[in-house]
Amino acid sequence: LLKFKKGVSCMLTNPVIISVIVMVILCLLKLPVLLSLLVSAVVAGVTSGMGLTDTMSVLVSGMSGNANTALSYILLGALAAAMEFTGTSDMLARKMGGWTKGNKFVLAILIVLVSMASGTIIPIHIAFIPILIPPLLSTMNEMKMDRRMASVAFGFGLKAPYITIPIAYGAIFHGVIRDSMASAGLEVPLSLIWQTNWMAGLAMLAGLIIGLIVYSKPREYKMNSFETTKDENNNYQSDATAVSEIDEKLTSAHIFCIIAGIAALVVQLLTESLPLGALCGLAIIIISKSIKWNQIEEMLDGGIKMMGLIAFVMLVASGYAEVIKATGGIPTLVDSAVNLLGNSKIAGSIVMITLGLLITMGIGTSFGTVPIIAAIYVPLGLELGFSTKSIVFLISVAAALGDAGSPASDTTLGPTSGLNADGQHDHVWDTCVPQFLCYDIPLMIVGIIWPLILG
Repeated sequence: LLKFKKGVSCMLTNPVIISVIVMVILCLLKLPVLLSLLVSAVVAGVTSGMGLTDTMSVLVSGMSGNANTALSYILLGALAAAMEFTGTSDMLARKMGGWTKGNKFVLAILIVLVSMASGTIIPIHIAFIPILIPPLLSTMNEMKMDRRMASVAFGFGLKAPYITIPIAYGAIFHGVIRDSMASAGLEVPLSLIWQTNWMAGLAMLAGLIIGLIVYSKPREYKMNSFETTKDENNNYQSDATAVSEIDEKLTSAHIFCIIAGIAALVVQLLTESLPLGALCGLAIIIISKSIKWNQIEEMLDGGIKMMGLIAFVMLVASGYAEVIKATGGIPTLVDSAVNLLGNSKIAGSIVMITLGLLITMGIGTSFGTVPIIAAIYVPLGLELGFSTKSIVFLISVAAALGDAGSPASDTTLGPTSGLNADGQHDHVWDTCVPQFLCYDIPLMIVGIIWPLILG
């Protein structure tokens, strides 16, 4: 009993846990995510004894970890702004809106499919959201579609494929798991990972179905982005749809924007550099004169407006992750967990999944969390007698948990960037909380139970 009390006491006073709890509370109180991360980083540093100066130094130096991602988002935002300038995004949105026939469930499924394609077939991740979604908001308003329904659809489409399918981002995620487990002393083939993770995808599918049903009730939004009119059949349509036939036709600007998007993808795949791909796409748009020379600065400003906040949040999130590591709280957290576990597998799976949730919620990226938790879970899992498949599953689920619930994750920041284009969608309550309820809870349940079945 004394050993148990000591373990609980150590966990409750751990700087990682204190910091993550502070971050979650501040976000729920609607303090901007950027400030919540900065305050939480300071709390982590101070409670660990690092001091303010050292904490800020680690935070700033650690921001470079997401510099490539931040630059990518800014340039892709500029590419999205260019498509908006030329009307390409409106044209794509009209096509997509026409396919829905006024059915919110059809639109939600289309969002799921496009999101899945963005991580597999056309690996551009969240870059399509500020291009495609803002022109669709008026259509969603006419349907009285609760945008939480759309955020749940985004959560599944952006997350489930990389967990279960070894293609594009999935291949990267599975490769990180394999390499991290090997570094921790356990070799696993890539095929074992996708053969094990299908249960996580099934749990998310259940969460998707539940979420679409729960958030399908009508919700009113102000029609302040586009006015609505009626067509000859007395059906509502937005001004984005009620355009002239000339606007419906493909222009050279539309064609070059589409070529730019394809070029950005090809260059990214060939060079494995997303910023270089986006830069090539922008070059094609400028050289083809799809955007006038005096509009270039406005285009870049538009890109920063669209994706700038996400880019800065990702930078600060990377610095926060470094502060978390520097506190030394993670190894202490593991030691405390071991003291609580004894030799119980069920207790082990519960504690490991909970630890994964706490760590990933703070860091905000499943990819960046894998190396940290693999170093913990491999020896701990072997000590408790878990099979290789069970350890793979525990690592995969624990890493993926924070991606759907963390305010600092691109899986939540991306959907908010599109759904809040008119200022009527709250990041925490309308994106993070619904995704957490629909995906993290089912993942935690299978993350605890399935390893016990695997052995």
